[in-house]
Amino acid sequence: MNVFLYTFGCKANQYDTEVVRQHLEDAGCRVVGLPEDADAAVVNSCTVTHVGEAKLRTLVRRVARRNPGIRTVVMGCAAAVDDGRIARLPNVAGVVPGADGGAVARALSLPEPRTAGGGVRRFAALSRALLKIQDGCDEHCTFCATVLARGASRSRPPEELVREAGGLATAHAEIVLTGVHIGAYGRDLGSGWSLSRLVALLVERVSGVRFRLTSIEATELDDALVGLMASAPERVAPHLHAPLQSGSDRLLKRMGRHWYTAATYRSNVERLASCVSPLGLGADLIVGFPGEAEQDHRATVRMVEALPFTYLHVFPYSTRRGTAAARLGPPAASAAARARSAELRALGEVKAEAHRRARAGGRADLVLEARRGGEREALSEDYLSAVVPADAPWVLGRSRVSARLVARGAGLEAECA
Repeated sequence: MNVFLYTFGCKANQYDTEVVRQHLEDAGCRVVGLPEDADAAVVNSCTVTHVGEAKLRTLVRRVARRNPGIRTVVMGCAAAVDDGRIARLPNVAGVVPGADGGAVARALSLPEPRTAGGGVRRFAALSRALLKIQDGCDEHCTFCATVLARGASRSRPPEELVREAGGLATAHAEIVLTGVHIGAYGRDLGSGWSLSRLVALLVERVSGVRFRLTSIEATELDDALVGLMASAPERVAPHLHAPLQSGSDRLLKRMGRHWYTAATYRSNVERLASCVSPLGLGADLIVGFPGEAEQDHRATVRMVEALPFTYLHVFPYSTRRGTAAARLGPPAASAAARARSAELRALGEVKAEAHRRARAGGRADLVLEARRGGEREALSEDYLSAVVPADAPWVLGRSRVSARLVARGAGLEAECA
């Protein structure tokens, strides 16, 4: 059977799709790049915004038009909270909540995968590997439907993660630790397990690879993790994506973000920046949340201006069915939300450009990614993109290089250090 795979959403979803890919290939399937060449399609869905769900429905309909005989299975977060609309889309043969590769196989009348539960051996389409260390979340942010879809936080056993990381390290130069709430890792395991203890174990037991954290709350970055980023940036990338959402304490309370205030977020980020250099620092921001006033937006702008962010992800608020925020009243007026989004995105670009300028002329530890023409894309330890000449002698046959960054238009390129 030929199968077409498509993924919406976060790195946890990308990991889940790779697990399904492996299960399908182990069951004898061939993964193809076009729906026209496929007997079946598996679409991994996202429910973070209404836009993501609309794109899912559009894709499923388009796949059916391009291949009227195809059978489609929709899996993931939108599938987990579906009210029946997905099942009514053209050619949908199954709706599988979450990331159960065995259930996907059964929906396609395939035998149960032989390696169910064994993790991922290698990422076929990525230069960097993903390692999902936990799933679910115990917090209840009022805007978030992901907890409805994925349930309570569940940590994977440390030894299982060490084994999987060891296998991935043979094929990849960087492993990104991902999940839904990775800062909660270990709380359900007991015996003193935590994210920092897991990272230290991976660094000790899995050699020759760089680890990177995905989104983690600023208040969950303890001294041990800061110390690893500062003392061993070649092993733990000095990069933090710390969701802020708002710089207004009033809005943070309405969002259910009870574990920090603007002041505690700021103090934790400043502590990190004082110890780690260079540092890649990103944040998520929600604009137009119900009840957001101009003074709340101005508090967010002041926070962004004050902290050393190197990029921002700005999202307009999206009402999600079943969340508490849906009962907090209408979102901010669309014109105001658009203007606030534009202001924050422009500020994010200013911050990003300042970081690129500051890094030009300095050395970087680059993991090489996809080839495009005569160049390869590369990612630095502090999450900067650069281009590298693909056929340069100092690059050939390598997946990771030390190089000097130089300015190239609005971006960066690397040359032999």
